[in-house]
Amino acid sequence: MLAEIVARLRCPVCRDALSEFPGGLGCPAGHRFDLARQGYVNLLAGRVPASPDTADMVSARSSVLAAGHFRPVADALAAAAVDLAPPDGLVVDVGAGTGYYLAAVLDRLPGHVGLALDVSTPAVRRAARAHPRADAVAADTWHGLPLADRSADLVLNVFAPRNGTEFHRVLRPSGGLLVVTPRPDHLAGLEPPVAVDPTKAERLDATLGAWFRLARSTGLEYEVTLSRADAHRLVAMGPSARHEPPDALAQRLARLPDPLTPTISVTLSHYAPL
Repeated sequence: MLAEIVARLRCPVCRDALSEFPGGLGCPAGHRFDLARQGYVNLLAGRVPASPDTADMVSARSSVLAAGHFRPVADALAAAAVDLAPPDGLVVDVGAGTGYYLAAVLDRLPGHVGLALDVSTPAVRRAARAHPRADAVAADTWHGLPLADRSADLVLNVFAPRNGTEFHRVLRPSGGLLVVTPRPDHLAGLEPPVAVDPTKAERLDATLGAWFRLARSTGLEYEVTLSRADAHRLVAMGPSARHEPPDALAQRLARLPDPLTPTISVTLSHYAPL
């Protein structure tokens, strides 16, 4: 792992500093965490998280992202990161998935290193290979991020759960939080549309408001052209994959036109620590 990242990691058991040993990481108290052959470290400390993304969901997401359907979102995120970030430092992507968005940001920030955090081990296996200046760690946002206080210069949160307390703790006072959330008309054109809570923006502000102020918020909306197979992958990569039986999903998507032109509609928000 990159030395700059290891120096900022903390043991998920005792919160002490971690250091490298042959084949993994360890703390002075004797807690040890092996480096997987795929290049990531599991810092879940034995806890079994609720409903992590499965290997099939991660594979579907990887295919959709590789096809470029969310590239405008990645480009907008990277442009915002350039405006916020200092010349060097650490970018942390919480709920990073395959590391696609983190890689896009690091491509625009050549002086930075990146850390992909996700509760899904199939996801961090891919994230570990996402960028030469990034490492990946399996970690659960709700049990505390395995990072030192004020160790991150920029935190990314793209279509992922948010823990405002932890985001604030690991960010430097001069740092920034970039959040991407779906809007109510996101993926309009799929039948039925993927459900998005119309009060999501208000709930987001309420969740983060104790720790952050909203500096600015920008909408991004565009259409994509999908084959029926691409539409299937798009639905299969998200929460609907957990709630709809595969046969029912396949039958529903088989009734859709081919090609399909759903709308990608998101909000990109910049939050500054209080």
